Amino acid sequence: MAYYESVWIARQDISASQVEALADELAEQIKTNGGEVASREYWGLKSLSYRIKKNRKGHYMLFNLDAPAAAVQEFERTMRYNEDVLRYLTVRVNELNAEPSAMMQAKGRGDDRGRGGRGRHRD
Repeated sequence: MAYYESVWIARQDISASQVEALADELAEQIKTNGGEVASREYWGLKSLSYRIKKNRKGHYMLFNLDAPAAAVQEFERTMRYNEDVLRYLTVRVNELNAEPSAMMQAKGRGDDRGRGGRGRHRD
């Protein structure tokens, strides 16, 4: 089987729990077609660079897949017809990354970076 990373964006109108339910349905579909979701990450509700189908924000989700090509094709076909999915992108990778993605690492850092002199200055 091959390795894939798939990022998809769900509409802003649905709740985070509905996004998780949609992710469960899609993961189950991958499993029934002979693959597995090695890991998944919910990146949260983020602003889009431009409007997509009258939406300014979207719920981002990442799947790391270990699946045959037929399972990924069926997965993408399902997302294409699902009205809650705005966009998706699936790419084949040589190996799956075991550590959290860059988005999750940035989220874990919080506000570590400096604010450029706007804070209180001590001598």
